[in-house]
Amino acid sequence: MPQLDTLFWLLAAATLLGVPSYAWRVRGRGYATYGLVILAVALPGAVLMHSRLRLLFGASVAQWVDLAFVYSMAAASLHLISLVTPRLRSAVFRYAVSIPGMTFIAGGGLSTVWLAMWAIPRTLLWAFGFTRTLDVLAWLDLVPIGIAVASVLTSSRLVEEVVRVAVAEDGPSEVTRLPVERYRRRVPEPLASRPLRIVQIADPHLGPWQPVKKLRQQVEDLIDHDPDLVLLTGDFLTMEGMGTPGALAAALEPLRRLPGRCYAAFGNHDHESPEEVLAGLEANGVHVLIDEEVSVETPAGTVQIVGADFRGKGRREHLQQLLARFPRRDGELRLLLLHDPSAFKHVPKGDVDLTLSGHTHGGQLGLVSFGWDWTVLRRTPFPDHGLFGHGSNRLYVHRGTGFYGFPLRIGVPGEASCLEVVIERTELRSFGSLDEEAAPAL
Repeated sequence: MPQLDTLFWLLAAATLLGVPSYAWRVRGRGYATYGLVILAVALPGAVLMHSRLRLLFGASVAQWVDLAFVYSMAAASLHLISLVTPRLRSAVFRYAVSIPGMTFIAGGGLSTVWLAMWAIPRTLLWAFGFTRTLDVLAWLDLVPIGIAVASVLTSSRLVEEVVRVAVAEDGPSEVTRLPVERYRRRVPEPLASRPLRIVQIADPHLGPWQPVKKLRQQVEDLIDHDPDLVLLTGDFLTMEGMGTPGALAAALEPLRRLPGRCYAAFGNHDHESPEEVLAGLEANGVHVLIDEEVSVETPAGTVQIVGADFRGKGRREHLQQLLARFPRRDGELRLLLLHDPSAFKHVPKGDVDLTLSGHTHGGQLGLVSFGWDWTVLRRTPFPDHGLFGHGSNRLYVHRGTGFYGFPLRIGVPGEASCLEVVIERTELRSFGSLDEEAAPAL
């Protein structure tokens, strides 16, 4: 019988060769290519990290390191194999296979990047004879593992917030991030006149990390705010969710408590299984707006909601034609459901009071957990999270109710917010920081 360290190498090699081959034969080239790319990124770092940890902890702990890597490699292999015929699995399978397997793959990918970066200074220190320095810095090898653990903690929970956004009369000439009044773990003082209360559900991605029971509870908690509107901005399923008919309908069942208040638009992933998404939404009384509009009476006044379908190409023409087809109604607050916030720049100035988007998962990697709004998307065309302005148009980008696939929310927690839209600008006091929370929230 091979030693555990040898068994890990054999499992890694068998997974790299076997999973794409099996996937190609059963499911086709697309998923086989996906699996091969994922493994090609993750396995080099996992193999190197395995060797580094054995050296770092010594012979007395090496067997436990081997056992952990053998189990994690087996779990990753079984999870990827299970996706050849995707469906939502039992809680035992999720906790024993999918979650440790995906965490291992995510950690392997992080290790590939980190150890490749660290190899250059390590080589230079060795070449110039700084062996003692190398010994002291050896614990830096654990950085990817620490990040992986932190990302699992960040990915596993949502941060409850109350967010206030004012309807504007003017604003910046280009799409610009704006300060937002955000309250965490406390209730803000009431306003002089009633705001429009919105609960947004963005990117729930029903799957191993977001099973039916968990999403259902999150929806229950959100609608306990008694919102005037529940607006769902797309990307409801993962591969597993798509392969499980009726799961989305069961997860969103609490929305039946709010008839006439729930409206949704499609995201990019929803076009992979449109019938299942439509069935899950309509079963719970959610009005799906696919390039449509509706006028809704609320306690805060009449609201016009336009829902834009997701488009990968020709977005400017599509969005401007849609808004021209459904012009602003006199005396009504005008909202736009737009899954991808990068298309917000195409909304004509002054045409929409507030656009609600998701799609970016808040940027996934950043410093939001520590009170700063920086993410890796900060210098990209994608508005990552929070409030943006373009003329009098306002955009709110939700950080997401879930995420797709691997637990790589690093410093950017998901969001469970109640959005209060302030109709009178004078009621929203000046606020210059990201939020009113001093303590970090993972």
